[in-house]
Amino acid sequence: VQLQAFGGGLVQPGGSLRLSCAASGSLFSFNDMAWYRQTPGKPRGLVASITNGGTTTYADSVKGRFTISRDNAKNTVYLQMNRLKPEDTAVHYCFTVAVAAGYDYDYWGQGTQVTVSS
Repeated sequence: VQLQAFGGGLVQPGGSLRLSCAASGSLFSFNDMAWYRQTPGKPRGLVASITNGGTTTYADSVKGRFTISRDNAKNTVYLQMNRLKPEDTAVHYCFTVAVAAGYDYDYWGQGTQVTVSS
């Protein structure tokens, strides 16, 4: 299984970015997909998650500003980030639970840096 994340960058406060992450792997299906983020010296924390049925969960700090979605046909998860704040600056990682032959496996993508600064 591979997860390829795209879309990070530098944006001014109040701006928007859209992250995407495509999962690939023959014989696997993908259940939960999520975005986590991490800053130096702090543990990785959940930003948002979405089940394959579309149920979403958000960290309190991003509710009302971020939207997670997925395209099951493309095994791709998106994170639309609006009204970005400097405290959103972090390396963002995508995550999925991949299922094959009745077993679940956790996979992480490479991080993508999001920097919010004027």
